Amino acid sequence: MTSPTEGKSRLLRMRVPVLLVATAVLLVAARGLDALVAGVPVLRLPAGIGAAAGAVFAYRRVTRWAENRDEVAELAIAGRWSGLGRGALIGAAAFLATMLLLFVFTDADVSGGSFWACLGVAGSMASVAVTEELLFRGVLHRILEQRAGSVVAIVVSSLLFGLTHLINGNATLWGTLAIAVEGGAMLAVAYTATRSLWLPIGLHFAWNFLQGGVFGTAVSGAASEPGLLRTVLSGPEALTGGSFGPEAGLFALLCCGVVTALLLRRAKLIPRR
Repeated sequence: MTSPTEGKSRLLRMRVPVLLVATAVLLVAARGLDALVAGVPVLRLPAGIGAAAGAVFAYRRVTRWAENRDEVAELAIAGRWSGLGRGALIGAAAFLATMLLLFVFTDADVSGGSFWACLGVAGSMASVAVTEELLFRGVLHRILEQRAGSVVAIVVSSLLFGLTHLINGNATLWGTLAIAVEGGAMLAVAYTATRSLWLPIGLHFAWNFLQGGVFGTAVSGAASEPGLLRTVLSGPEALTGGSFGPEAGLFALLCCGVVTALLLRRAKLIPRR
């Protein structure tokens, strides 16, 4: 018979595939639920928030069991709202700066959208932000960092984060690389700087929500949908991002690069002069 100690040791050796499969299932389930209620904005908001809360609960339970942990420090209750709030402010500021540059240097046609559609997108982006951060930062980045250090964890998790966006309808190779550099790196460094998932979750949500829910632009190669506004950008694709959305443009790279540099200094990966 296998002793309890041997059983725990075997489970710890298998923790990486267990955690990867569990968080991938959470992500797919959240996407499936969102697709199921996509045509009903009034249901999309509570469904998305429920999926996000359920994913956090499941992650805590699975990581405690698979890693034999008493506490899940990356999702600590203390500092939850302040982390989410700071992340949301940073993400909103970065995307608003991106759109301001686009409005100044390209042609933008802005028309009215739908308040209810905006709320629906908020629910969808809440589940996306939570489940993607649990998988890419909570599991991939965290475990890579333990084994190979912060720099390797940032590079590898960012590249994998970008490559997963190749499955989106209007995805391009350049767009996925841009996502890896701007979004993946920014979110990975946000986790490295705080050792908490709350800041990157808030940042991820605010960036995506303003992009799709407020301005109604394409998000990471996914087709645009009605938001509070409908924004059509015209001009060089190097600036607008073309059908992939603003994230494939140089202005997004610039704005996210500034945020990433500031977070790198906080994480002490860039020395202060």
